Parts: sequence; C-alpha cells; structure tokens
Amino acid sequence: MECVGERSVHAGQTPPMTGKYQQMPISVNTNTTSRLRDIPDRKCFAPMNRDQSANSAGTTADVFRQHSRLFEDNRFVYPVVSRRSQGVSVGVNLNPDKVCNFDCIYCQVDRRSESETQFVEMDQLLAELTQVLQLVSSGELFNHPKFASTPQHLRRLNDIAFSGDGEPTTFRNFDEIIEQAARGRSLHAAAEVRMVLITNASMFHRPHVQRGLSILDSNNGQIWAKLDAGTEDYYKLIERTKIPFRQILDNIRDAAKLRPIVIQSLFMNVNDVPPDDHEIAEFAKRLGEVVAAGGKIELVQIYTVARQPAESFVTALTENQLQNIAMQVNSTTGLQTAVYP
Repeated sequence: MECVGERSVHAGQTPPMTGKYQQMPISVNTNTTSRLRDIPDRKCFAPMNRDQSANSAGTTADVFRQHSRLFEDNRFVYPVVSRRSQGVSVGVNLNPDKVCNFDCIYCQVDRRSESETQFVEMDQLLAELTQVLQLVSSGELFNHPKFASTPQHLRRLNDIAFSGDGEPTTFRNFDEIIEQAARGRSLHAAAEVRMVLITNASMFHRPHVQRGLSILDSNNGQIWAKLDAGTEDYYKLIERTKIPFRQILDNIRDAAKLRPIVIQSLFMNVNDVPPDDHEIAEFAKRLGEVVAAGGKIELVQIYTVARQPAESFVTALTENQLQNIAMQVNSTTGLQTAVYP
C-alpha cells in the first residue's frame, strides 16, 4: 500500500468572548512553503477487495448526500463529491464553531446547539489541505469506504472550496488565508483546479476581503455568491439576519463588475409552501439589475435542499418546480441556468 460581524484572527492574541461563542484567532506560519512540503501523519487507506467494494457501492445520489464536514481526524479540511462541481471538492471549513452572520432556515447546521469553540490553526489547516489534496490526486481517497462507490467520471479533483459551518469572509485576515491556500494549491494540485469561495456576499465591501478576492482572481478562483430571494420580506424569512438585503445586492453587483461570478440560489418549501411566481419574478429582476449595472453573471445555480435542514418545516422542491424557476429566470434575464434537484 502506498501513502500519498467581523472576527478577530490576530496570531497569539487572546480572543474576546462574544456571547456564548469565542472568536477564533489564526496563527499564521511565515514559512509556508516549507511547511506545506512537510506532511505529518499522512493517511493511508488499504485498497478494498471486490466484496468490500460491492458492500460499499451506492448510487451517485448517495455519494452526493455525503457532505459531512468531518473527515478522519481533520478539523478544517474535508473532501466531498459535489453535485454542482461534478467531481471532488476539497472543503475548507473556517467556522468549526458554527458562528455565522446568517441563520438560514434551510442550513443543515443547527445553530441552536452548543458547539466546541476551536481555534483555526493555520499550520494544521495547511497540513490537512496538503494531505487531502494528495489523497484525491493519487486516487487513494477512493479506497476509503465513504468514497469507494464514487463513479469514475466523478473521481477528479475539481476545486478547493472555502465554505463550512459559517461565512468564511468574516475573518480579518481572510486575504492571508486565501494567499497561503493558493500556495498549497500551486504545489499539490493541477493548474485547472479552481479555488471557489461559497459566500453570502455580506462582507465584500471590506478592504481585506477585497484583497482576498483579488488573490482568488489570480489563482483560477471563482465566487459563488448566495442569493435566495427577490424581495426584502422573503430574504428576511429565509436568511434570518440583521444584514440589510440592499447590502447583499450592492456587494454582489460590485463584485460582478470586476469578474464573472456564479449565483447560487436555493429554493424550498416553507411549511409546504414554495416561493410564488411574484417572488421568482422579483428574484429575476434583481439579477437583471446586476447585469444592467455592468455586472457579469456566469451562471445561476438553481437547487434545493439535499440533506436534512436544521428546521423541520423546510422541505425540498421537485425537479419540475426547479426547472420552472430556471425557465422563468432564463426567459426574463437571458442568463444561463443550471438545475440541481
């Protein structure tokens, strides 16, 4: 077998308490390149025999549902097979404490429960990123029981995605995180592997986030900006945040004026009621306003809940309902859409 609000993040600073959560500082390693090449405790998975592989086999849909943000003993980096990436996405969870400035009703993270406060340790995050990138690139990841049933056409590394249990742009040194992760990508992944930021766009107006987005642009990066509503009332119902809807729309517009972005839009039943035609029409209008202001939208992803949300009153739309939304958006705006039921 072969082995292959804003949050304070100053290194060494004792983080203040904010309610029941403690903010998470990041200790930045200045000798990044040498650290990335020194990979401790590299994971090895024994190849499964034919019987074991058959027992692990499942459908493609089963593989897509496995989006746990815990992998082996890792705290920050986890691989998933993504239906939207159509391949393996290596997730970077900068929010293991579940702190987020949104509390979306469809989120699978239960923010009502206590969670262990953890520090984001840059050395450990980078070591985990290196380790998982090598597991995917070598193919050894697919010897792991969770990934053994992955179809051949999905056994490719598509991207490194900054997402997780909260909003990744809430760190003051978000730009440093992106920069050091980009170095890891250049050492351990092919040039075509994307760096994807999955975000609610709430912090795009902050200078350090703008610097991080510029670094992302220089490293085959892509922004997936969340927009799930067309009206203020529906936005408040779905996102449950104090951040104004106008701020989100302005940030999306300004980011899209600098580079093409992807809009990710999750629609669902709320107490068995889907978004009505007026809401979808207003949603399409918001997208049209971004384009009219000079913004570039590469794709609008239309999807629904695929895993159990924290709120039981949220349920998935049918594929036909999603297709109808996509057709309405396309006919109104001319933008390319993709449906993920």
